[in-house]
Amino acid sequence: MRTRTYARSIAVTSAALVALTACGGGDDGGSESGGDASGGGEKQVNIYGTDGNMGSTLGEDFEEQGALAGMKGTLPLTELSGDFTDRLLQVDPNLGNTFNYAGETYDAIVITALAAQLAGTNDANVFKAYVNGTTTGGEKCDTFQACIDIVNAGGNPDYDGISGPLAFVDAGEPAAASFGIQQFGDDNAIDDSQTEFVLAGDEANATTDEGPAPAAPGTTGEQLVVGTLLPLTGDLAFLGPPEVAGARLAVQEINAAGGVLGQEVRLEEGDSGDATTDTATQTVDRLLQAGVNAIVGAASSTVSLNVIDRITAAGVMQISPANTSDQFTTYNDNGLYFRTAPPDVLQARALADLLAADGNNTIGILARNDSYGNGLAENTRENLLAGGLSEDQVVNVIYDPNAANFDAEVQQMVDLNPDGIVVIGFNESSRIIQGLNENGIGPQR
Repeated sequence: MRTRTYARSIAVTSAALVALTACGGGDDGGSESGGDASGGGEKQVNIYGTDGNMGSTLGEDFEEQGALAGMKGTLPLTELSGDFTDRLLQVDPNLGNTFNYAGETYDAIVITALAAQLAGTNDANVFKAYVNGTTTGGEKCDTFQACIDIVNAGGNPDYDGISGPLAFVDAGEPAAASFGIQQFGDDNAIDDSQTEFVLAGDEANATTDEGPAPAAPGTTGEQLVVGTLLPLTGDLAFLGPPEVAGARLAVQEINAAGGVLGQEVRLEEGDSGDATTDTATQTVDRLLQAGVNAIVGAASSTVSLNVIDRITAAGVMQISPANTSDQFTTYNDNGLYFRTAPPDVLQARALADLLAADGNNTIGILARNDSYGNGLAENTRENLLAGGLSEDQVVNVIYDPNAANFDAEVQQMVDLNPDGIVVIGFNESSRIIQGLNENGIGPQR
């Protein structure tokens, strides 16, 4: 069961988050602003991450025990059932304990399949009108089999998926979402025993437009082809395996339930790379030539922004399991872009509440210069200011993720000497945190 706590504002929810997070900003006396981690008079700065770096793979870049100990952060995360993770591990036994965005990827394909069956066609320009309605307003169901049974009986499914209640708004994104508050242990890996869950947003904001009248139950048609644009390489490659496993599992289970439009769904897989390469464009071109009706991905918001026009101009639906940039909410996508991941405006609420609950009165935010970093940093700052902090108590520092080093940005944090530092980044985060540790203001215990 998820903790159904809505992170609407700092003032309303900080008390709830104090109860949820129990351990504060870290173990061994480092949880409170101004705390003394070593028994002397030195302040232990609280370090926080977000979904781009809150994974055990970050710890692989650190050899010294305790280099990340007590670092906390937020990420879109649902308390996955053991049954679902076991099914994922059957698809990919090498996942270990990394399941980031697997549920969101699985749900993206289930939603696409249900929309196509409701529309009676694999034409995305037609079935796009049914996507939002699969997540709200109808008869509750939590598996493809249960939902397709409702469709085949002439009913309207309301899919509550692996990643949460979903409940899309008119823009095609979740009105509310589950977030995990996670923490690194002394072994520089995520300590799952410390993970807590909150919900940010409000399902009451979901769309009331459930789409046109559905096609006749049992309508058959041309094969639904789903492509994937997921990070097999690049700075988000650690997200690739669980997302791929989620996609493969969804297609397997949809086909085991009879498929869509009387045929099995076909999966065409592809690599998104990252924003420093042209991999995504090449993959999209290949997927379009393969006749895909929908593309699941990319994980990176910047990568998606690079290819969204190419996809939607071809009349193909794009549905991302991990894009969080607020830019997509109002993007001119001809109604063909959706996402199962929540926009950053929701994560920012959960993150700001966490920072306030831990008693941070001065906060430095180090964010990569892209749509993800800029958006999450600014939304978090706005939430902190709305919660009572002043302009000079929250300092945003935007950095070039491709820079040779981050010495200048780290020095800015040293000079600021805040109670808490948030690092919003991808794999470059390890070098930033190493710099913070070297200067005595990192999570190193």
